[in-house]
Amino acid sequence: MTINPRQKSHDLLDGPGRAPARAMLKAVGFTDADLSRPLVGVANTWIEVMPCNYHLRRLSEKVKAGIRAAGGTPIEYNTIAVSDGISMGTEGMKASLISREVIADSIELVARGHLFDAVVALSGCDKTIPGTVMALARLNLPSLMLYGGSIMPGKFQGHDVTIQDVFEAVGKHGAGKMTDAELKDLEDHACPGPGACGGQFTANTMAIAFEFLGISPMGMNGIPAMDTKKDDVAFKCGQMVMELLKKDLRPRQIITRKSIENAIASVATTGGSTNAVLHLLAIAREAGIRLTIDDFDKINRKVPLLADLKPGGRFTAADLYAAGGTTLVAKRLMDAGILHAGQPTVTGRTIGEEAGRATETPGQQVLRPLANPIKPTGGMVILKGNLAPEGCVVKVAGHSIMTFRGPAKVFEREEDAFAAVQAKQIRAGDVVVIRYEGPSGGPGMREMLGVTAAIVGAGLGDSVALLTDGRFSGATHGLMAGHVAPEAARGGPIAAIKNGDMITFDIAKRKLDVELSAKEIKARLKKVKQPVPRYTSGVMGKYARHVSSASEGAVTS
Repeated sequence: MTINPRQKSHDLLDGPGRAPARAMLKAVGFTDADLSRPLVGVANTWIEVMPCNYHLRRLSEKVKAGIRAAGGTPIEYNTIAVSDGISMGTEGMKASLISREVIADSIELVARGHLFDAVVALSGCDKTIPGTVMALARLNLPSLMLYGGSIMPGKFQGHDVTIQDVFEAVGKHGAGKMTDAELKDLEDHACPGPGACGGQFTANTMAIAFEFLGISPMGMNGIPAMDTKKDDVAFKCGQMVMELLKKDLRPRQIITRKSIENAIASVATTGGSTNAVLHLLAIAREAGIRLTIDDFDKINRKVPLLADLKPGGRFTAADLYAAGGTTLVAKRLMDAGILHAGQPTVTGRTIGEEAGRATETPGQQVLRPLANPIKPTGGMVILKGNLAPEGCVVKVAGHSIMTFRGPAKVFEREEDAFAAVQAKQIRAGDVVVIRYEGPSGGPGMREMLGVTAAIVGAGLGDSVALLTDGRFSGATHGLMAGHVAPEAARGGPIAAIKNGDMITFDIAKRKLDVELSAKEIKARLKKVKQPVPRYTSGVMGKYARHVSSASEGAVTS
């Protein structure tokens, strides 16, 4: 059967009745020849406020050139982005997760409104990556996503550093372990140019996950932002989307239950960000695939932790690329019998075929061999218990603490917890509890890197635990339980905790409990007076009213 590559744009542009549409497009420079070819949307997330996405205009020009060379007409459009790293620790951080929904909605709306035949999405910072793929799953047009790539590490006092080091330096400075001049020197050199944060934080975690999902070309996301090869692969992505259009290969043929399991496995073996739980749950929902928070734990138990990556390890995303990249990770998982090798990808090859093309740099130390894993199981676990009946997420890459018991120190918002750390009010053995920071209660489920990095920087990383109904940055490490659900604002047990209550983490048993009876928790919850919502109107108020639990991906409906 012959596939019409203009089955959408035909309705927009062809025939006498569509002369007004053609006239308006000619006003911005399109010719009759341009309008006779398939229209391919290039959904860009360029923004001037952060390094993660700053270089995407350069890459979009390469993508558009590839589309033209392969017989299509590219039409670039933009959407918003919010920098987690810049807004971290402020009220602005509430906008970050909410932006994921706005990104997905806006990419979807422009593509639907202008009847594009195919789409290439360009992503950079944390929420643009899942936001773009959520839109592609909804549209189900021939499409792919290219990640702009990682920043290179900075240099400070003779060693490599990332933005994680700057956050932790704030804690060191507050504890009197770093001078003003040293902090300024680190600040000036940590981020040497464009690209997303350099460790296995949320951006690089999701970039790898979406190569394993098949919606990004294997090996291309991992090329650093300013490597000249990034321009080459951007051009190839423009050509590739035209091949997808010719074959009529669509995201929902690529995003399947098995490919999502591949994505989860890639997160587990690389010690990736806990935010992957939220984002993969959201992607599954958009693709109509059943996925629960418990599935992450089941897969994590089968996957060895192989990548020695920051924040828990030694190396950056650029080091992983130099060692053999994502393709080498896929080869490891295929050799372990974990990878669903027959799943299709946007390259036209299966992920198993992609894994078979892997090369390994001799002597590399970033990705361990299967016979010598860092840990026998993956980098994140799901805990449940009387404090988290719907579950919570703990990242275990980078620490070996399996149990922890201590008294609660309760804070109603992130700023108060950070101030307590800086004032040296947190002691070894404490369990810091930060609530009313969930999807609805925040709203927006802020990341807590400011607090967690300050705890580590103050030298308390191995002696203090933390739990919250908010989120953690991918740069967080230590015993930290995020996404505690139900959240406090929706009547979750976390709202019942008082200062001094004893809280127990048991990683092996997958339990997070407060030492209170069910009767006492219920009685306390009846007496809880919910705080007045911080936002009742605008996008924040709308999100607070409609967002789902973190255990369901914090999606709006």
